[in-house]
Amino acid sequence: MKWVLWGFAVFGIAVVLYIIGQSILNPRQEMGLKSLARGEMTKLTLPAEASVAPITSFIGPDGQAVHLSDFKGKVVVLNIWATWCAPCVLEMPTLAKLAADMQGKDLVVVAVSMDGERAADKARAFIGQHAPLTFYIDPKLKLPYDLKPASSAMPTTVIYGKDGVERGRVLGGADWSGPDAKAVFNKLLAEK
Repeated sequence: MKWVLWGFAVFGIAVVLYIIGQSILNPRQEMGLKSLARGEMTKLTLPAEASVAPITSFIGPDGQAVHLSDFKGKVVVLNIWATWCAPCVLEMPTLAKLAADMQGKDLVVVAVSMDGERAADKARAFIGQHAPLTFYIDPKLKLPYDLKPASSAMPTTVIYGKDGVERGRVLGGADWSGPDAKAVFNKLLAEK
């Protein structure tokens, strides 16, 4: 009987160590974001493995090169969009509302246009109608293909934690201003 009890104790310790190890190796389980994937956020997919934001540069509002790492320390909502993409145009007001509602918090919405040089003025004017969003553009269309895994869908929204590691993404349009999205972002903002 004594050996049976010791066996159960060893097994219990092994289970606890396994759970701790999995939460360290697989941070998406630890965060429980999938449990928050309700309503509009049911489209939220979690990465198979943690990956950092690509080093690809895109162009900022003043024509300077910008990298996602420039926003490290903040929750980054990267939205890849274009003016010719109807779902992109429809969801932009919700991204603007998210940005407005989260002002003063460690969250930034980075909407990067995939419009070419010829449509850059149209894209800039469109973002100008959706304050407080800032105009970013990737006229070489590199950013979506440098994501891991790459994305060819539009819109694509990738969510990075304060540490610059991808926490989830949504392919297609979504309402980013609703309570379901805010629950996801509040969870990420609460992380150290």
